[in-house]
Amino acid sequence: MKYRATLLLCSLLFSLNTLTACSQEKTMTKTTEDIFQIIVRQDIPRLRLWLAGKPNLELKNKKGETPLMAATYLNQIPMTRLLIAAGANVNTQDNMLNSPFLYAGASGHLEIVKLCLSGGADYRVFNRYNGTALIPACEKGHVAVVEELLKDKTFPIDHINRLGWTALLEAVILGDGSAKQVKIIQLLIDAGANLAIKDKEGVSALDHAKQRNFKEIISLLEKAALKK
Repeated sequence: MKYRATLLLCSLLFSLNTLTACSQEKTMTKTTEDIFQIIVRQDIPRLRLWLAGKPNLELKNKKGETPLMAATYLNQIPMTRLLIAAGANVNTQDNMLNSPFLYAGASGHLEIVKLCLSGGADYRVFNRYNGTALIPACEKGHVAVVEELLKDKTFPIDHINRLGWTALLEAVILGDGSAKQVKIIQLLIDAGANLAIKDKEGVSALDHAKQRNFKEIISLLEKAALKK
C-alpha cells in the first residue's frame, strides 16, 4: 500500500513538472512570437508595453534576428529608436551576419545609422563579406550615409573586405560612375582614403576607373594622386 502511494506521488510530481516545463516553453515561444508580430504590425504602443516588462532584448527568431534587427529590416525608425534606447545591441548579427548597424549602412537607412552610431556601433564587426558598413554604402551610392560614417575620423576607411576591396575600390568596381558615385569618391579622397591600395589582381582604383571610362572619377583620382 505504501509502495503504491509513493508511486502515485512520484507520478503526480512528474506530471506537474512536465506540465510546468511545457507551460514555460509555450510562454517563451509565445513571447518570442508576440514581439516579432508586434514588429511586423509596427505596433508602437504594444512595443512600449513589451519594453516596460524589461524583457530579453537579444532573443532571436529562426532567422537569428533580434527585435532590433527585425525593425531595422523594415526601416522602422520609431521602433529602432525605442529598442536602442532600451539597450538593444546594435551589433548583434543574424544568420546572414547582418547587424542593425551594418544593414542600415548598406541599405541607406540614414536615421537608423545615426541611432546605431549613438548606440555603440562597433566598427570591428563585419558583414558576410568581411566588410564594414561603409563599403556597401559607397558601392550603392548612399551619399548621406557615407558622409555620416566619415564624420568619425576613427572609422576604418581603408578596411579591405574578403573580395580584396576597400570602400574606394568597391565604389569604382561595382559603382556606375554616376554623380552620386563621383560625390562619394570625392568624400573618400577628402577623408584620406589610401589611393595606392590595389585589389587582389594588383589593379588600383584609378586603373579600374580607366577601364570603365569613368571620366570624372579618373580626373578626381589623378588630381588627388598628384597632391600626395
